[in-house]
Amino acid sequence: MTRPTPETLAHSARRARAAASAATDAEPAARTVAGPAAAAVRTPDPAQVSGAGSLVRSLEALGVDVVFGIPGGAILPAYDPLYDSTVRHILVRHEQGAGHAATGYAQATGRVGVCMATSGPGATNLVTPIADAYMDSVSMVAITGQVARPAIGTDAFQEADIQGITLPVTKHNFLVQHADEIPQVLAEAFHLASTGRPGPVLVDIPKDVLQAATTFSWPPTLDLPGYRPTLHPHGKQIREAARLMAGARRPVFYVGGGVLKAGATDGLRQLAELTGIPVVTTLMALGAFPDSHPQHLGMPGMHGTVAAVYGLQKADLIVALGARFDDRVTGRVESFAPDATVVHADIDPAEIGKNRHADVPIVGDARHVIDELIAAVTAERAAGHTTDLADWWHQLDDLRERYPLGYEEPADGTLSPQYVIKRLGEIAGPDAVYVAGVGQHQMWASQFISYEKPYTWLNSGGLGTMGYAVPAAMGAKVGKPDVVVWAIDGDGCFQMTNQELATCALEGIPVKIAVINNGNLGMVRQWQTLFYGERYSNTDLGTHKHRIPDFVKLAEALGCVGLRCETAEDVDKTIAAAMEINDAPVVIDFVVGKDAMVWPMVPAGTSNDEIMFARGVRPAFDEDDI
Repeated sequence: MTRPTPETLAHSARRARAAASAATDAEPAARTVAGPAAAAVRTPDPAQVSGAGSLVRSLEALGVDVVFGIPGGAILPAYDPLYDSTVRHILVRHEQGAGHAATGYAQATGRVGVCMATSGPGATNLVTPIADAYMDSVSMVAITGQVARPAIGTDAFQEADIQGITLPVTKHNFLVQHADEIPQVLAEAFHLASTGRPGPVLVDIPKDVLQAATTFSWPPTLDLPGYRPTLHPHGKQIREAARLMAGARRPVFYVGGGVLKAGATDGLRQLAELTGIPVVTTLMALGAFPDSHPQHLGMPGMHGTVAAVYGLQKADLIVALGARFDDRVTGRVESFAPDATVVHADIDPAEIGKNRHADVPIVGDARHVIDELIAAVTAERAAGHTTDLADWWHQLDDLRERYPLGYEEPADGTLSPQYVIKRLGEIAGPDAVYVAGVGQHQMWASQFISYEKPYTWLNSGGLGTMGYAVPAAMGAKVGKPDVVVWAIDGDGCFQMTNQELATCALEGIPVKIAVINNGNLGMVRQWQTLFYGERYSNTDLGTHKHRIPDFVKLAEALGCVGLRCETAEDVDKTIAAAMEINDAPVVIDFVVGKDAMVWPMVPAGTSNDEIMFARGVRPAFDEDDI
């Protein structure tokens, strides 16, 4: 089979992705550098440099302050000018750590996260964090080395078609063909990653391009035909949404992570308080609306509150803001909110109507959508168009009172994981940043910590990536060095990427890690308990029975302070001890019971009507209640 040339691949992929990104409303296609990075852009003088020098100068001009990466043969030319650069390079221990650190940095700061790897296995080790960033709409630029252009397509040593591999999980990707293109490609990559619906962008640069002589000139002109994200919504759709909100009897705001991406949290609170409509925030949106606010019903979905799940299920109007009706929220989509009219606002037109028909589709940036909804709702109220939500709130408040989030202490006297996480949140407080791995501890962290401020909760929501927490916490701490950053991890997740604690120790990044050690792959074990007849196939990790590894000794070996807590009486003083240590990473091994479960729960593939409040306990909720 004849392979296409690199030039053909680069041209066709770039044009195809640009065309697929087309929307309807933005600046002209040819423009100078713009977007969130523009305020930090520097304008250096033209200079004769290598392609690698041009790459590093482009990063400096874009205001990049840190890159997470590992050098290798194909990317090595870039590391020489990086040695003298103002850009800080953090040498991670695995490329997956570099990608998740870039994601954590981006989620915590709102800036573009940057990671770097060499060709072949270095690049492919970035695939998981790239896919993770894609699913959660995180602005990331991944820079990879590639074998020299003459060797592309020959199965050369450490060659991998990373552009083709990542095509489905990047917002856009580039294979740079000439050193002269590097400033423009980097500027376009940052613009694409940070505007519209954010996402990861890959820049693959062959080694000979990095070594070639070129003239560095800044700023470049961007050439992105077809890329015109719609920022401002259509006025007619906004007015229709406001009309529906003024007449609904059982409305709900369904808030997704897009509200955080747009920086629209202040407007959301104003809109909610103006209308009196209840609010639910997805796993990706925790902190977008204060957990303590009386209009907040909690998180919807598989492990959401009873009030949030049934508020959506029985709504007559759902106003979805920056959310995508994913399966973990809707349950079986055919039975989701059967009586609801749907207003769906999202910056990505591909999401509207993808999983649930939208009666009023609104394409636009969540901040502009919310601002214009406030104006339209205010006009409706001035015209005397209001609705009485007293009965609706009476019903929802009754559910909140009867089915609050809670837990039972383990019957065998072991330490309760929910208690550990609850106390951690209370002691560390609402200003800390909490980063969760994936599994039971992730769900307990979403339930039992009160998120009062935006950008204080980071997790892998869409891809559900075990191993996310430690490197993402590292990236968040680098981005916000003055903020306390806690990673809440499971003993399974922790063993996937804990080598990055060596990076933290050597680089002076004092993250704090709470390992919720139940000795098992906890969520898998929960499903085995409920759906597989308690046949615990390959879920015992040995961290209880054999204490392998000993997390305290492992922490110390990685240059961290290691602590252990096994009783409820010791929880507070152990957390307090960790809070006092600010010159080294801290790991606490919380040895908890193995049988704790996450409740409430909607079993996968079932209707939200089948929510279980606890094992064997269905909420008393029927048509007479609504």
